[in-house]
Amino acid sequence: MDKGTAIGVGGGMVVIVTANVLEGGNPAALLLPAPLLLVFGTTILVSVAGGTMADAKASAKALKRAFLGSVEPAGEVVPTVVRLADRARREGLLALEDAMKDVDDEFLVKGVTLAIDGTDPDEVRDILEGEVIAKSKSDKRAAKFFTDCGAYAPTIGIIGTVMGLVHVLENLAQPEELGQLIAAAFIATLWGVLSANVMWLPIGSKLKRLSEIEISRMEIIIEGVAAIQSGANPRVVQHRLSSLLPAEQRAVAEAA
Repeated sequence: MDKGTAIGVGGGMVVIVTANVLEGGNPAALLLPAPLLLVFGTTILVSVAGGTMADAKASAKALKRAFLGSVEPAGEVVPTVVRLADRARREGLLALEDAMKDVDDEFLVKGVTLAIDGTDPDEVRDILEGEVIAKSKSDKRAAKFFTDCGAYAPTIGIIGTVMGLVHVLENLAQPEELGQLIAAAFIATLWGVLSANVMWLPIGSKLKRLSEIEISRMEIIIEGVAAIQSGANPRVVQHRLSSLLPAEQRAVAEAA
């Protein structure tokens, strides 16, 4: 489980509250029900309006993935592919049927299974690349929901502030209450900007990053399956796949 999002969002909120206390503020004064309802409720609803209900449901599931999900780096699959290539070269593709029982990567299992079944290499590549494209589109829809929230929230916060100032103008005959009313009016803007930059946009960015890592891993697997199917030398397979990795993962994969 990658804790980066939980640490970042939670830590950011703690820093903001701490800064508020150090300035002599009262954190409870920020938790006014009306601005919170307006900013969060309206932001989510207008983001739903910008897509489909299916998109909204998928985004709700993606929220859990942003906080609790993780993806193994692409480099970690290279040793597995090299071992499969070595066995296929020595014993043939059919020998990989038993080896598939010990592989927990569904995408790799699917690719190797297609190869074992005698599927044409070009067709195997087309099938696997089609899954990558579908995965990328699905991940983009989930991330878009949260980036949309980040775009809408500040403006909705301003709407809340304008509504609050209208209420202030209605009570000019009671000057002793103006300070409190004006402060409450600006809480909506605070939550709009805060939620966008501390919550929505970071979550959207995290989902995009997880997608990039997973797609990179899938692309490595596609090249690995093609090499296994062609009967390439395991050492060549290792160098070929390692060359596709970022520098920080390359040394680890080669050592493994």
